[in-house]
Amino acid sequence: MRNIPTITKNLLIINVLMFAAYFVFSRLNIDLNSLLGLHFFLVSDFHLYQLVTYMFMHAGLSHIFALWMFGRIVETVWGPKRFLTYYLTCGIGAGLIQMVAQFISFYLTMKGAYPEFGIGDVMTAVHANEFALNTWTTVGASGAIYGILLAFGMLFPEERIFIFPLPVPIKAKWFVAIYAVLELSLGLGMPGDSVAHFAHLGGMLFGYLLIRYWQRYPNGGYGGGFYG
Repeated sequence: MRNIPTITKNLLIINVLMFAAYFVFSRLNIDLNSLLGLHFFLVSDFHLYQLVTYMFMHAGLSHIFALWMFGRIVETVWGPKRFLTYYLTCGIGAGLIQMVAQFISFYLTMKGAYPEFGIGDVMTAVHANEFALNTWTTVGASGAIYGILLAFGMLFPEERIFIFPLPVPIKAKWFVAIYAVLELSLGLGMPGDSVAHFAHLGGMLFGYLLIRYWQRYPNGGYGGGFYG
């Protein structure tokens, strides 16, 4: 941990502590994922703060390794302020895209069941299905992590890395492209698999837009440049 940059180290610590807290509070019959996870934005359980807190709740620790592996490198290049801004922007952006995807999914589902269903009927349908919609909860840092993967690919496009199950190393730019295409394909082809594929894409999208902004305005209020 000594050689891990400050923000990456603190993010790792917070994520691990919140993962442990979930199990501690569950013994008290308190579901932190429900309280701090991101709910469908039209239901009563949704609160604006969840766009931040959902990033620190987890169904598992699989993304922690990616944060350690790529986050420390990106932070070393950018510095702590820019890296934290980027991480939060990608996470919040991922949450926003997830909410849009959920709304479209809900609307299309209702439209399929009731052909006469229109935008004006949305809130009536939401109230009628409140209990079920309150279970649409998104948790995890994956949107922010996918943003970090994008940043690594744009910073070091020619860097070769291993990706399971490929037997040979692959350039970072192709690694990122493969993941983006895969997430888009899964999001369109498997909408009910309980994975927030569009949140992953949202993290990459907001990360890309922020990087392009920094490339156009190198100082970006933090000093230094993009270096990519």
